[in-house]
Amino acid sequence: MCKAFIFDLDGVITDTAELHFQAWSKLALEENLVFTREINEQLRGISRRDSLDIILAENVRSESQIAKMMERKNDVYLDLLNSITKDDILPGILELLLELNARQIKVVLASASRNARGILLRLGLIPLFDAIADGWSVERSKPAPDVFIHAAGQVGVNANDCVVVEDAQAGVEAGKTAGMKVIGIGPESRVGAADWRVDDTAAINLKQVLEQF
Repeated sequence: MCKAFIFDLDGVITDTAELHFQAWSKLALEENLVFTREINEQLRGISRRDSLDIILAENVRSESQIAKMMERKNDVYLDLLNSITKDDILPGILELLLELNARQIKVVLASASRNARGILLRLGLIPLFDAIADGWSVERSKPAPDVFIHAAGQVGVNANDCVVVEDAQAGVEAGKTAGMKVIGIGPESRVGAADWRVDDTAAINLKQVLEQF
């Protein structure tokens, strides 16, 4: 029986991918690093540190320099986030959250972002979530299952009673490793390992998922 839905943030609740791209691009330019949209796609669903490691590639920086670089990137990203409003909630998501609330199915956020709570606040969605697991909650980021296991624990639900909603390969892998069912949003090449796959958020069919759970 499905007792909880656990949502990723970026690409699921809202799409801040372009804001991340702009922030990383500014840092890469300042540091004389190669950064393209293809590289940016590799950062989907993973932590800020893991993202920077990918961008750095063979370029060596000290731990102190890395910490300052991550802080600079986040400062730019937070400035860009000031433009986020309720209009940036992805299609169908608000309706899905309201229906889950009406059915008394727990709703949890599980994101690698350390800005997750602030983003939900700007979107006006905090009241619809029972718990938030974010980049501050666990040490290992996706594809490790830790954030999903932590999220389920916050609402007292067993992993096999949870459905994860993800748009990243790392997130799908993390959800499956945690022993949860997964709805994958995006192309087969990226989220094909999910139990259900949809092209976009508006195509999520709650009735179908609950019937097939």
